[in-house]
Amino acid sequence: MTEKDDKLLLVTLNAIPGLGPRKIQKLAMRFKNYKTFLEAKREDFLEINGVGEIICEKILEYRSKFDPYKEIKKANNLNIKVITLKDDKYPFLLKEIYDPPPVLYFKGTAPLSPHSIAIVGSRKASAYGKNVAAKFARELAAVDINIVSGMARGIDSCAHKGALEANGFTIAVLGCGIDIVYPPENTGLMKDIVESGCVISSFPLGTPPQGANFPARNRIISGLSLGTLVVEAAKKSGSLITADFSLEQGREVFAVPGSIFNPYSSGTHKLIKQGAKLVENVEDILDELYLENLPESIASSGKANKPDLTCEEKGILDIIDYQPTYIEEIISLSHKTPGSINILLTHLELKGYISALGGGYFAKI
Repeated sequence: MTEKDDKLLLVTLNAIPGLGPRKIQKLAMRFKNYKTFLEAKREDFLEINGVGEIICEKILEYRSKFDPYKEIKKANNLNIKVITLKDDKYPFLLKEIYDPPPVLYFKGTAPLSPHSIAIVGSRKASAYGKNVAAKFARELAAVDINIVSGMARGIDSCAHKGALEANGFTIAVLGCGIDIVYPPENTGLMKDIVESGCVISSFPLGTPPQGANFPARNRIISGLSLGTLVVEAAKKSGSLITADFSLEQGREVFAVPGSIFNPYSSGTHKLIKQGAKLVENVEDILDELYLENLPESIASSGKANKPDLTCEEKGILDIIDYQPTYIEEIISLSHKTPGSINILLTHLELKGYISALGGGYFAKI
């Protein structure tokens, strides 16, 4: 079977709903090439273990209406690469898991380095969670660790942004076709990720973002990574599914503790109780993965590399907490005018010490 035949067959099988990696591999082994697949009769499919009447009907339906030539041509026109398990650009760590996805679509630079950490968490993230995700991503990226996440709202987006701020490599795994931006407000972020990393999907072009797609996407996120860091997650969060996949794949699970009053910390606390490593800084992750020999100064990506503060700026920073602090409280405690406070807050934000959360709230980062 030539590489071209291999790709045509696998791209076609991958487009058929309900098959999954294992059945796709069985079918690929049985029919060997795209031509044989096209010529196969109904009874040929039914002879395969696990292929019943319903799946057989799906195969016959998609065989007649799906054109892998058009799919690959469309991908090429969009600067999207289509790779299979036999391709040299297929990510090494993902290839190591049980039943890896047989086809990947990616846009950007191929993720060849095995030094990757997944950072996942709640879409409804707190200011604390967002700051933590960005901080860990920034500091890990600064020591050449790839940051993998799902480009969802909340923690995922902050993880990607943190990696980009450190000029690091970040990988976004989508639960839809790679030609669809989801959520739509992440159009700019997706463009930045493609320029400084890559976007990956196992779904055919045009696949809408449906709930049933996300477990498969989460499995790829963990499969691409040496370990998964969960920042904030509710008790039934999809992030916990990613953590479960990570354990199944023999990878590490890390969790950041949060407030006992925050329902989106209950999932991370549950993971810690079950044996996930509690982490407070990136050294905790690097030590666990025996990556201490990577470039030394993690601190250089944090406050040690930030500009010095004036006495006035230090005074304002002392007032601001890691939890959201309202501007009226800052004005009241500082005994300064609103105009001077606005100037000092702008300086602190530009120097990387605080984050403006909207609505007049600020938090340390």
